Order: sequence, then C-alpha cells, then structure tokens
Amino acid sequence: MDRTTQKHTSNPIRRLTTMGMMAAISVVLVYLVHFPIFPVAPYLEYDPADIPIFICTFLYGPGAGFLLTVLASTIQGVTVSAASGWIGILMHIFATGSFTLVAGNIYRHGKSKRTAVLALVAGVLTMTGMMVVWNLIFTPIFTGMPREGVLEILVPVIIPFNLIKAGANAGITMLVYKKISGIIAHGD
Repeated sequence: MDRTTQKHTSNPIRRLTTMGMMAAISVVLVYLVHFPIFPVAPYLEYDPADIPIFICTFLYGPGAGFLLTVLASTIQGVTVSAASGWIGILMHIFATGSFTLVAGNIYRHGKSKRTAVLALVAGVLTMTGMMVVWNLIFTPIFTGMPREGVLEILVPVIIPFNLIKAGANAGITMLVYKKISGIIAHGD
C-alpha cells in the first residue's frame, strides 16, 4: 500500500463513509442478483453481496470486515431478505464473518497478490466448513427438514453451494479489488 492509499484508508471519516457505501452496495446487490443454484435446496441462493464486504476487509482489516458483515446482514435480513428472518441474519453473519476474520487476518500480514490469493482461498474453505456446522443446526429449524435430511444433502448440495458462492465472490473480489481500492484511496 503506498502512502496515498494508507493516508486515505486511515482517515476515520473517509473509512466510515466508505463502509456505509459498501453496506448499501451489498444490500442493493442482494436485492438485484440472487438465484438458487441447486433446485433441491431453493433457499440456498447465490448473491454477490459479500464482494463489497470482502473489499472492505482487505482495505480496513478483519475487524472492519466483520463489523460491516453484521451491519449488512442485519439490514438485508430486515429488508430484502426478510423471508429468511433471524436465521438468515445469523447464517450470513456466521458465513461471511468467518470469511472476513480468516481472510482479513491473513491479508493484513502481507499485502501482496500471493497473500491475497492465500487469504481468499482460506476464507472460502473456512466459510464452507463453518456452513456445514451451521446448516446442521439451523436448516432443520428453518426448513422443518429433519437433521438426517440435511446430512443427506450435505455433500451433494450444501458443501458445493458454499464453495461455489464463496469461490465466485472471492474470485470477483480478486479481479476488482485493485481498481476499487485505487478509486477509494484517491477519491476518484
């Protein structure tokens, strides 16, 4: 990170404004783009809402990424994703929060392309692993499906879904981060 980027990302007002903007973009993205990947589990929908959160995590660190996760998850959960209720809010916080904490901690120790790739891969794997656990707990409550039914779709649906969703969002983040961080840093 050059001095200009560091100066602008450390400005607390600019940081708060950027995070607010990214929360709004996250909500708009989940409103505009969401679709099921596996017909057997239509409640598991892909959306790109995590991309702005991942970008902020790389810009400002894991704490900021987690805070933005909680904020965006709550706003989404009471507006555009209200049908999933409190379970949807918690699942989003657990999924994206685990990603931001792991990826953000890895990336902050060496901000390079190699470290970014390592951080994103670790985030994808962590998010997927965490969602195995949380789907076993919350999917029976949310869908009424017995836990045995959740176990049956774990390998063919839940794990691939989380790998696809987190992987796609991580890949897009990797593609756009440099350009977006430059825009944020320079105020263009």
